Amino acid sequence: MRKQPWVYLFLVVLLIHLAAIYFDNTTIDKITKPLLIILLAGYFIVTTRSVNSRLKKWVLLALFFSWAGDVLLMFVADNSNFFLAGLVSFLIAHIFYIIFFHSVRVQQDVKPKAFLLIPVLVYYVALITFLSPHLGDMKLPVRIYGVVICFMLMLALHMLYIKNKNTGLLMLIGALLFVVSDSTLAINKFYNSFRGAGIIVMLTYGIAQLLITQGAIKYIQKDNR
Repeated sequence: MRKQPWVYLFLVVLLIHLAAIYFDNTTIDKITKPLLIILLAGYFIVTTRSVNSRLKKWVLLALFFSWAGDVLLMFVADNSNFFLAGLVSFLIAHIFYIIFFHSVRVQQDVKPKAFLLIPVLVYYVALITFLSPHLGDMKLPVRIYGVVICFMLMLALHMLYIKNKNTGLLMLIGALLFVVSDSTLAINKFYNSFRGAGIIVMLTYGIAQLLITQGAIKYIQKDNR
C-alpha cells in the first residue's frame, strides 16, 4: 500500500469521527476513534520498514500511548478515573515525542536555543493561571502534564533549525496543533463546556498526529544520517 491511500483513509476515518461527534453517534465515535492512531501507526511502519533507524521506536511508542490515551478517555463517562489514566498515557506519549525531537536535534547538531523557552513559558503560565481556580483535585496532574507538553513544544520549535526546513515545519505545526487540542480539551472540561469543543479537540489532534507522523517519516527516510 502506498503512502497516499494510508493518508486518505486516515482523513476519511477522521471526517467520519468528526461527523459522529457532531451527530452524537456514540457507536461510530467509539469505532472510529481508536482507528485513527492504528492507521497512522500502520502508515509509519509500512513507509519506514526498509530503513534501519533507532528513531522509529520512539515514534511508535508515542503513537501507542496516544492510542491508549484515546481508548481510556472513551470510558470517562463510566468512571472519572479514566480521565486521569488517559492523561498519564498521553503524558508518556509526549515524553516519547520529546525523546524523538531531542534525538533529531542532536543528530542535526542543532544547539539548544534558550530563547525558545520564553513564548512557551508565557503560554504555560497564562493557561495554568487561567485554569487553576477550576482544577480542584486535578491541579497537580494538569500542571505536570502542562510542563511536559510545553517541553515537547519547545523541542519541536528546534525542528525549524534542522537542514530540511519542510520536514521540521511539519513536525512543529503538528506539535502546535497538539497543544491547541489539549488546551481546548482542558478549557472545555475544567472551565466552561462549549458546543463544538469535541470537534475542535479531535480535528486539531488528528491533524497534529498526522503531521508529526509525516514529518518523522520524511526525516527517517531522507534526513536521518
